[in-house]
Amino acid sequence: MLAADDSDHAARAPASGFDRIAWCYDALAGLVFGAALRRAQQAALEQLPAGAPKVLILGGGTGWVLTELLRRRPTASVLYLEASAAMLRRSQARLSFHLPDKQAQVEFRQGTQASVEAADGPFDAVVTFFVLDCLPALALPAALAHLAAVRRPGAPWLVADFAPPRTAWQRALLWVMYRFFRLTTGLAAQQLPQLRPALAAVGLQEVGTGHRFYGGAVEALVFNNDLDQQAQE
Repeated sequence: MLAADDSDHAARAPASGFDRIAWCYDALAGLVFGAALRRAQQAALEQLPAGAPKVLILGGGTGWVLTELLRRRPTASVLYLEASAAMLRRSQARLSFHLPDKQAQVEFRQGTQASVEAADGPFDAVVTFFVLDCLPALALPAALAHLAAVRRPGAPWLVADFAPPRTAWQRALLWVMYRFFRLTTGLAAQQLPQLRPALAAVGLQEVGTGHRFYGGAVEALVFNNDLDQQAQE
């Protein structure tokens, strides 16, 4: 539920065109991609810190990733950010139905990365699944810098998203997707962002080789700071 002291965040949260498709979003994703999107998210979640991490989830959609995370880390605390009020309500309902005993561990907040404040962190993990691809290229650097600033040193940044296209069918798929979401939600982004160089610009590098799904069109990645990684080894 949205806590009373978060009413100012809700008031400042941008309207989201994803409200229009929240009711069918999961069904559409399953129809097109089968289990590939969830498998990518599961692969990224394998790199969650142990114990009771404090986790930021940005753009969690209808809440499947939240319940999956809490099943893996039952004592985690989560700030759950979602720009769509309809998606947020579905996330709350999902948690209440599947894991009612975990509700006190989650703060639901309607908003974007701009709604995260320094006092909310530092976070032991940042989770951005299929949300960075919604940011226009010009907005991406500032958004990533804002999120990087609330990470704890050495905290993994978990990404599941669409991979840079390598084949004609992958390019066609992205073309159709971006135009579909522009028509249905008013999405401003027009093309897949270059995540690796953008995250490198805020001091993060890919850890390991990642995992690919759906014929290589979807990938799960983990990023961290080079110096942090050396300190952990």
